[in-house]
Amino acid sequence: MSIVVAVRGGHIQLDQLLKATGLCHSGGYAHAQIEAGKVSVDGVVESRKRAKLRPGQRVSYAGELVELVAETVSGTSPSS
Repeated sequence: MSIVVAVRGGHIQLDQLLKATGLCHSGGYAHAQIEAGKVSVDGVVESRKRAKLRPGQRVSYAGELVELVAETVSGTSPSS
């Protein structure tokens, strides 16, 4: 099973993603895990803590898969 995250504004930084999903309890811990080579993006180990991730990419960490999707605009309807 994977975690699906909607990306607002076009991208999210890798360290922020790990913290936002709860996979890492702090930004410092996320940095340490990335530096240790424990995080991969699209199957390749990523060492840049602030790598910009975009919809369509997949992040693997600690046996979890995070899939990034584009944020959709909801709650809008044409006026009658």
